[in-house]
Amino acid sequence: MTDLTSLTAIRAALAAAPAADTAARAGATDRNGQLTKPPGALGRLEDLAIWYAGWVGDARPRIAAPQVLVFAGNHGVAAQGVSAFPPEVTVQMVANFRAGGAAINQLSDFAGAQMQVHALDLDTPTADFTQGPAMTGAEVCAAFTTGWNAVDRNADLLVTGEMGIGNTTSAAAIATALLGGDDWTGRGTGVDDAGLARKQSVIAAGLAANPKRSGLEVLAALGGREVAAMAGAIAGARALRIPVILDGFICCAAALCLQAEEAGALDHCVAGHLSAEGAHARMLEALDKQPLLSLGLRLGEGSGAALAIQVLKGALACHSGMATFAEAGVAAG
Repeated sequence: MTDLTSLTAIRAALAAAPAADTAARAGATDRNGQLTKPPGALGRLEDLAIWYAGWVGDARPRIAAPQVLVFAGNHGVAAQGVSAFPPEVTVQMVANFRAGGAAINQLSDFAGAQMQVHALDLDTPTADFTQGPAMTGAEVCAAFTTGWNAVDRNADLLVTGEMGIGNTTSAAAIATALLGGDDWTGRGTGVDDAGLARKQSVIAAGLAANPKRSGLEVLAALGGREVAAMAGAIAGARALRIPVILDGFICCAAALCLQAEEAGALDHCVAGHLSAEGAHARMLEALDKQPLLSLGLRLGEGSGAALAIQVLKGALACHSGMATFAEAGVAAG
């Protein structure tokens, strides 16, 4: 168990993160060149297999133990009317996750993934960030540490998801603070035009009340506990060289805070899908990630990333299961 009690400690952990295994990556690249197919015929699947091999340190890997972590938190800014649903829905959906009734339960089961749900102080929403920071330093570190320690060191792939009424407002505020511009705000749970205008006004007020702009400072000022926990889990996976599939807009906002702190902090991550939340495409561009899927999803929960596990499994099935030209007795040309 790791206890990251300060932003300085978190920064040190990010800076100490390991790189990929170059020997495994080289071995996977060599194997890919010998498989019974024309060069590049499997397109991006080939790149995915080599990327994954480098992180798990195995030139011929398979996915055997994927993990899905869902974090839930409540946002004080939800009292500003930024969501089409009340904060009580967070608690109700946590119960649904634990009963196995949500979309992420079905997609986790389909992927053969172990899923855990972590509810973070739902009875105590974060502070309203229009009045100052959403979380104190101690609160953001506690949530980050929860995420970090939730990662199973025996997992060979991680997906992080979330639940928290008001968290698209939080994610849009994070993107605005770190990337600039004024068009990161979408309809989230489906707010009408008046609700969208209210979200935009709330985010503007939040940025004015929280002028600090480092990644972790923005996470504390404008994030939620579930957003901080996702950031912690993504970082914790990197410390263990566990590859990560990023989910949608909110998950990528958490990842953005890590990238803003440490260049290369997301090298162990791929983007699972392109969300229907309008600004997600631009966020992926800022993260330099190409999505594996584009299905119009905007549920959150980790659902798009969990579905994308199948794509990565397919890439590795081909890479590790196909015969080489020598094994098949086929002329390589």
